[in-house]
Amino acid sequence: MDTVSYSNAVILGTGQVGMALMEQLVERRVKVTLVNRRGRVGEPLPEGVQLAAADVNDAAAVTRIAQDATVVFATVQPDYTQWPEKFPPLVRSLIDGIAKTDARLVFVDNLYMYGPTHGQPLREDLPYAATGPKGRTRAQVASLLLEAHRAGRIRVAIGRASDFFGPRVTATAVFGERFFGAIWKGNPVDLFGNPDLPHTYTYVPDFARALITLSKHEAAYGRAWHVPNAGTVSTREMVRLFEEALRQPIKCRTINRFMVALAALFVPMVRELKELAYEFEEPYIVDDTAFRAAFGADTTPLASAVAETAEWFRERTQQIQKAA
Repeated sequence: MDTVSYSNAVILGTGQVGMALMEQLVERRVKVTLVNRRGRVGEPLPEGVQLAAADVNDAAAVTRIAQDATVVFATVQPDYTQWPEKFPPLVRSLIDGIAKTDARLVFVDNLYMYGPTHGQPLREDLPYAATGPKGRTRAQVASLLLEAHRAGRIRVAIGRASDFFGPRVTATAVFGERFFGAIWKGNPVDLFGNPDLPHTYTYVPDFARALITLSKHEAAYGRAWHVPNAGTVSTREMVRLFEEALRQPIKCRTINRFMVALAALFVPMVRELKELAYEFEEPYIVDDTAFRAAFGADTTPLASAVAETAEWFRERTQQIQKAA
């Protein structure tokens, strides 16, 4: 299998995936440039990591920042509430900017474009059947990228993950800030839909590792891949693993569709997530067979991933309390 060697990379975006990529690339002795709009991050960076400010909505800025890179990882996205109007232009800018360089593009994606599958495992060959604005936008974005690849304008590999958990995964995640905030206060955690159905979750460090794998294989370019996950269990089983990691019981409260609709009247972010309620009302199982067959898989055992997540949130909470 043809491989792609590189000693430098650009990461567009400094959220949870961008920072996990940075850490793992540094471990591999790759020279990393992190890019966000402000040119600042809220934590110390390893020695040698460069930080640059650029607006990825500006194709010329993308060209400038990617000019000397072998691989560009795109982890950026617009504000969650503005995807339909802002995501396609951002991706067109990425394409136009990268097209003027020799850099390869590895694009971070999710599974929204498929829409409900009624329990059928999610495979890469499923049609883009989403009817909500977020799913349709993701379908449009993926199509733009792959059309540009087929036209010979760019070389792109797309890595698709399920719902995130892990270090730095705070906002909107099932096992994020709201989850741990409730635990620390002794309150019930909110579980959407039917928590006893199987649901695949993606551990962000595993996602980063898979994206790096895609970047290094010529065969990865020109299509989308479902990244490998440690396994699929129910959301309730995930809570049980967090109980073991934290060594304390966790009270749960189930939130049904009616309650989500009611909350959406008052909470904008809940309104945005209402479109995705189906993920927790039917089995949500990601089939990663294609990736495993092509490249193998290096995933963190689920219990270890949960323990690492719990420890990160515990340390973060302690730091916040000390700073208060």
